[in-house]
Amino acid sequence: MDDDIDIALDAADEAALDRMRTVAYLLDEGFRVPGTDFRFGIDPLLGVLPGAGDVAAAGLSLYIVVEAANLGVSYSTIVRMLLNIGADAVAGAVPVVGPVFDAFIKANVRNVELVERHLEREAARRERDDAEAIRIEITE
Repeated sequence: MDDDIDIALDAADEAALDRMRTVAYLLDEGFRVPGTDFRFGIDPLLGVLPGAGDVAAAGLSLYIVVEAANLGVSYSTIVRMLLNIGADAVAGAVPVVGPVFDAFIKANVRNVELVERHLEREAARRERDDAEAIRIEITE
């Protein structure tokens, strides 16, 4: 995850983005396999518990979606995030290979990246709109 994205957010929005990054890190990248660069989180560990583990992991993943909605992320981005969680939950529910899938498919990290990209696009749009408004004022 890129903590250095150039987005003009107020303190509350920045705090929400930090919380989302923390949840994604814990679910998808909190541990490293010794001697490798491979990281995994508690999502595949929860997936070892039949049924309830995948439901719990999906519930935790929904926290990121709720925060994104509170930040005003677009409907299409929210739908993509929900599809990521759904695919992760369905594939993760497959006995034996599900937790392995969860370790490699990092839906939560992807979802935070979707939010960051959305916020970057919105910031760029606002800058263009502001520049256009200034240009119009100058020409009048």
